[in-house]
Amino acid sequence: MHRLPLVVLAALASVAAVTPLHAASGITGTWHNPAGSVEVAMAPCGSRLCGTVVRASDKARDDAARGGTDQLVGTQLFRGLAADGPDHWTGEVFVPDIGQTVAGTLAQVGPNALEVSGCVIPGLVCQTQTWTRVAARR
Repeated sequence: MHRLPLVVLAALASVAAVTPLHAASGITGTWHNPAGSVEVAMAPCGSRLCGTVVRASDKARDDAARGGTDQLVGTQLFRGLAADGPDHWTGEVFVPDIGQTVAGTLAQVGPNALEVSGCVIPGLVCQTQTWTRVAARR
């Protein structure tokens, strides 16, 4: 019986542990909503993917405050996203304007386009937006 060295087994385990995040590498980075009023950094959080607000306009901050979110910057809008197909993730979307978390999906429809969908009442009250990758700042 042939045994693999412990170092090889540890290396294989570490590759297996990061595989789900590797699938999300195209979606990582910073994205802005259609109005350009909110920017979200998409990054791994545990074995899933999350999107946290890194910039928000005064109007977006005011709208969020009216919905009960006093501190918009730093809030996770996209939570617990798991890849469920090529360039497609399912999880939760927090809508700060109404203070609710809804079921949502994200689909990368191009290198710089992200289709975000969420439903307050699945199949009845849904919204889809196309978010755009923020160009690297110099």
